[in-house]
Amino acid sequence: MPDQEPIPPPPTPSPGPEPGPKSTSTGLPSNVAAAIACIPLIGGIIFYILEKHDSFVRFYAMQSIILGGAWLLFNIASSIVHVIFGAIPGIGGILVFFWAIIAALVQIAFLVVWIVAKRNADLLISREPRRPQVGGYIDHLCCPATSPPPRSKSAHGRAA
Repeated sequence: MPDQEPIPPPPTPSPGPEPGPKSTSTGLPSNVAAAIACIPLIGGIIFYILEKHDSFVRFYAMQSIILGGAWLLFNIASSIVHVIFGAIPGIGGILVFFWAIIAALVQIAFLVVWIVAKRNADLLISREPRRPQVGGYIDHLCCPATSPPPRSKSAHGRAA
């Protein structure tokens, strides 16, 4: 028996991957899927259809659909107003100029809201942070079984 080498101890199992954000039904971590879902309208529609289980991703997908739809409707309305103002003889050019400034400010506001939403989706894994007014409605739209309906205001301006 002195000719045999001692049997080395079995290697210790290596730790698995670090537990990160919850994986979605798309196979992506929740924060990544929510950030991609923040692409206005298209990303929201795709992730709202594909994601069936993660309410965090569905929240940001519905938010993206609402933001993208509002952005699209504003662009359509802005184009119509631009054409109407341009058709007014005499002061049409001035009205178009001022409307272009207003439209540019609204576009910047949409961009800021989109950046904030995308940043929140990237950084947050918690289920808690929501916009006080809009978040409740979006929760109710995307996850009706897990969220209570939004509270309506009474005639005195207080929540019922």
